[in-house]
Amino acid sequence: MTGQGQSASGSSTWNTIFRHVRYENLVAGVSGGVLSNLALHPLDLVKIRFAVNDGLELRPKYKGILHCLTTIWKLDGLRGLYQGVTPNVWGAGLSWGLYFFFYNAIKSYKTEGRAEQLEATEYLVSAAEAGAMTLCITNPLWVAKTRLMLQYEGEVNLPQRQYKGLFDTLTKIHKYEGVRGLYKGFVPGLFGTSHGALQFMAYELLKLKYNQHINRLPEAQLSTVEYISIAALSKIFAVAATYPYQVVRARLQDQHIFYKGVLDVITRTWRKEGISGFYKGIAPNLIRVTPACCITFVVYENVLHFLLDRRENKVS
Repeated sequence: MTGQGQSASGSSTWNTIFRHVRYENLVAGVSGGVLSNLALHPLDLVKIRFAVNDGLELRPKYKGILHCLTTIWKLDGLRGLYQGVTPNVWGAGLSWGLYFFFYNAIKSYKTEGRAEQLEATEYLVSAAEAGAMTLCITNPLWVAKTRLMLQYEGEVNLPQRQYKGLFDTLTKIHKYEGVRGLYKGFVPGLFGTSHGALQFMAYELLKLKYNQHINRLPEAQLSTVEYISIAALSKIFAVAATYPYQVVRARLQDQHIFYKGVLDVITRTWRKEGISGFYKGIAPNLIRVTPACCITFVVYENVLHFLLDRRENKVS
């Protein structure tokens, strides 16, 4: 009887959770992630190139963001600026889609039967849980993106290090490095869920406080300018708080140098470059992620409201 009771209880919990799952969140998140990353991919390439700039001789030397972009353009044209775009778009689209999908399901589950809004810490934990679940699925795509972005013009590589595209990269990493290779950078990536958690917490609270300030319902739809402002503020706050993990993750995923783990990256970076080493690439990152975040959230919110309105119209 106890086993049956536990089984029924577990089944009831899962049924409650799945009741809050909405495909609209997945579709809207994928739409926002794909569009923003297609538009701003070259700046992501610059960020990665700067983040791994540890003085290794084979790496190109760049004087700044514009110099990096023009150098890549002269060597490889538009194709060079979109190196690694396939895993980036797949990864970003899937990540944003799954993130919004999991986050809203968890949030709705926690708010069921409650009259009051969630506390700041509850938003934080919900976003962190969604981020961890998403990373488990998407980490291999981020490794592939980094590897493709760090293939330099004219370098002489071992045959197994030459990647021709997303599936070729994933296949070769699995062949030569196993599953462990596909999950390089996973630990700092988990720390990176704090980035998404802080961003979503700030985004939710700013939206809530703003609607309260102008006497609107907590879940009322905002204008495009309002979404852009709130998304930008929440993103800048999250980047400033968590950027070093991105440097650590990019260096772990780099195919040109071997690190024993997260602590080895942190120790060697600190010894050779000091605190500034952990913030390499932050300027192109902020220039890229702030508008990318704004595009993602504006597209997400508008696509979501459009899909939900369609659902309501069908029901009525």
